[in-house]
Amino acid sequence: MSESTVNIPQSAVTETRPARLALIGFAWLVLGLMVFAPLAVVFAEALAKGPGAALKSLANPDATAAIRLTLEVAAIAVPLNAVFGLAAAWFITKFDFRGKAFLITLIDLPFSVSPVVAGLCIVLLFGANSTLGGWLVAQGHPVVFALPGIVLATLFVTFPFIARELIPVMIEQGRAEEEAALTLGASGWRVFRTVTLPNIRWALLYGVLLANARAMGEFGAVAVVSGKIRGQTATMPITIEMMYNEYLSVSAFSLAAVLTALALLTLLVKALLERAHAGALGTGRAH
Repeated sequence: MSESTVNIPQSAVTETRPARLALIGFAWLVLGLMVFAPLAVVFAEALAKGPGAALKSLANPDATAAIRLTLEVAAIAVPLNAVFGLAAAWFITKFDFRGKAFLITLIDLPFSVSPVVAGLCIVLLFGANSTLGGWLVAQGHPVVFALPGIVLATLFVTFPFIARELIPVMIEQGRAEEEAALTLGASGWRVFRTVTLPNIRWALLYGVLLANARAMGEFGAVAVVSGKIRGQTATMPITIEMMYNEYLSVSAFSLAAVLTALALLTLLVKALLERAHAGALGTGRAH
């Protein structure tokens, strides 16, 4: 055998051990400064005057109203986005039509448009000075400076998360299984329930978790449409800003700690789902 035909295995990593350790250390340093340190500061400031003061500040009517409103908005917006995301992903992946690329671009629009701009658009469309908004106000159903406006703003900024999680998975799976089930006489709803949904359930759960975290933490669009009415339309991020500007540091950081804890809980659930998903895939391969 000639030397030209001999395959000499080469390592995919060419850096020396000190270089690798330096890169890993730099990564941990950046994570510590950008992620872990701010989180530690939030909880430290919240507990600066003791747990009792933190709990007392959370019992404030403004704080409890903000927590309740934030959870209410997320409970409305996330399920609606799950339905919209499922419908959009199904339409894009199961049908061929002109303008599909443009539709996908529209789905990504909230990623590129500033949330403040989105909030201003909602105000222009549904504000009391607009035709539609004025009519709704006259009927006793205001949108801007009320719960519906906050939900609309949250829907806009969180819409891409679920659709963007589902589309790649549904494209990879193709249409063969659904078409086979339809050929065997299954109804469209049964095909979705027994074939499509089990295949996309993990992607759907990931999208829902990401959308929920984004919904609870949204500030820009909600700040524009809510009017920042304390105790009525002020969500947790807005209330945190208001308290901080009023030098109520313990109250602001205590509420921020609650919002951070909810975000960390979301990440924990996502990590557990990913582990369960990996275990399910491993079990399937073993069989």
